[in-house]
Amino acid sequence: MGSQSSKLLSCCWVSRHSASIVEAPNVENEEEEVSVLRAFHEFTLEQLKNATSGFAVEDIVSENGEKAPNVVYKGKLENQQRIAVKRFKKQIEEARLVGHLCNPWLANLLGYCCEDDEMLLVAEYMPNNTLAKHLFRWETQPMNWAMRLRVVLHVAQALEYCTSKGCSVYHDLNPYRVLFDEDCNPRLSCFGLMKSSGNGNIYSTNLAFTPPEFLKTGTVTLDGVIYSFGTLLLDVVSGKHIPPSYVNFFLEGKFSDDARTELVHLASRCLQYEPQERPNPKSLVAILTTLQENTKVPPHVLMGISPSASFSPKSPLGEACLRMELTAIHEI
Repeated sequence: MGSQSSKLLSCCWVSRHSASIVEAPNVENEEEEVSVLRAFHEFTLEQLKNATSGFAVEDIVSENGEKAPNVVYKGKLENQQRIAVKRFKKQIEEARLVGHLCNPWLANLLGYCCEDDEMLLVAEYMPNNTLAKHLFRWETQPMNWAMRLRVVLHVAQALEYCTSKGCSVYHDLNPYRVLFDEDCNPRLSCFGLMKSSGNGNIYSTNLAFTPPEFLKTGTVTLDGVIYSFGTLLLDVVSGKHIPPSYVNFFLEGKFSDDARTELVHLASRCLQYEPQERPNPKSLVAILTTLQENTKVPPHVLMGISPSASFSPKSPLGEACLRMELTAIHEI
């Protein structure tokens, strides 16, 4: 029983203990641990209605509320696990494919519902808003530079993982797709791995942010994803959502530190007109890993967010783990 409880604790605390580590995790071990706690499955419509209070307006967490093309609701299952629910209009086979992915830098897909003409996706809920919110609409202070570096590294790691699993196409990569979990770790939304489920557009932003080859072929490729990653890098450096054409302006500027200069040069490489001249996800991870700062500082500290303000135990087991009550853990 003692060995079982130690393994159980390690599973429950894997996210919180690894929060300050920025190196690429052992994905195979992560998948084995997470698979014990998470299984992709089909939910009933009644379950999701109960979880979201009947899809109440108060539970909408989309950036644009009810006006968003893809409305997302927050909810809580009977086991107290918090979830995000999104309406979906594509083939369910696509959801099953994405559902097999499981990575600490993804807001992973948990399941789906296909019932009474309703098609819904269920993913892990990220309570600490989007990168867009923290970059463009901050309230007290701009995002810490070390945290910005950590965000782009983890997004690159998520893209590298997805590519290794045969899911290299990510639709409309932008700051709204990057979410923060209860520990303020950045996670890439799994919804972007599926085609747009709203108005049919692949890119929600204007044409200035669209990969040039997409305008010719209408096809999203891995090279196009890297182009979008370049626009994300510019957003992170500037703190503003600016078009890629401004990259030359930044290249001519002088920064007080080498990391910002390197990030701008990397963005320039990602934004090359010729797709074959752009780096791949693996090289992005290698470069961004060398630029990291304050790697031992937990993300919630860098974000200035108290973990107690955002963390909510997901179940009685989670509460017992949080209190480190071994007797309660054994009973559960």
